[in-house]
Amino acid sequence: MAMLNYLVKMALKPLPKVISPRSHAVLDYMVVGAFLATAGLFWRRNKRAAVSSLLCGGAQLGVTMLTDYPGGVRSSIRFSTRRKLDLGLAAMTAAMPEFLNFEGEPERKFFAAQGMVMTVANQLTQFSGEEEPKERRLAA
Repeated sequence: MAMLNYLVKMALKPLPKVISPRSHAVLDYMVVGAFLATAGLFWRRNKRAAVSSLLCGGAQLGVTMLTDYPGGVRSSIRFSTRRKLDLGLAAMTAAMPEFLNFEGEPERKFFAAQGMVMTVANQLTQFSGEEEPKERRLAA
C-alpha cells in the first residue's frame, strides 16, 4: 500500500497547491474524526482494525495539535516540517493492515483510502518554506 501512496504523490506533484494551512487543519481534524469513528464501528467485528484506527487517529491528532498553524494547540512542530510527517503518517496508515495482520479482511480498504486522502491533502497544501518557482527567484 505504501507504493500506492508514492504513486499518488508523484501524480499530484505538478499540480498547483490549492489547500491553505487553515484548510489543511480542518482536513486534519476530519481525518482524526474519521479514524476515531471508524474505530467504534470496527470494534465489535475486528479488534485489530479498531486498534489500528485508534493508533492512526491518535498519531494524527498529536501531530495536528502540536503544529504551528491555525487549529494547532501548541506550536512545537513547524508547519513546513509537516510535509514529511504527513507522508510518514499516510504510509503508516496504509501499512497498518499488514502490521496487525488483517490485510485479507475488508477493513483494509479504509486504511488504504485514508492513506491516499492524507497523501492527496499533503500534496495539494501550500506549505511555507517551499522553494519558490525559478521565475520568481530570477526576478528578485
